[in-house]
Amino acid sequence: MPARKKQRKSIFVRLLALGVSAYFIFSLSNLWHTLQKSRAELNALQTQYRSEQNDIEELKRLLDDDSKAKVIEKAARERLGYVFSDEEIYVDISGN
Repeated sequence: MPARKKQRKSIFVRLLALGVSAYFIFSLSNLWHTLQKSRAELNALQTQYRSEQNDIEELKRLLDDDSKAKVIEKAARERLGYVFSDEEIYVDISGN
């Protein structure tokens, strides 16, 4: 009889260890997925940061050149959609 009790305890311990192992594997899998998603988000934010830094550097360069007319012209073209009266604007409606 004592051998049978020991065997039941051994099976219980093994099942418990298997359950804990499965839980750890599942948790690690979720953490790995979260890490990969966070890394992708970090890469996107770093790319956006570099783009913004380039824009800031360009604006600083324009301001340092004492070319306020260029800054005003660029703002009028990009933000307000203004063009010179003798310019011809072509709009590509093909969707490409």
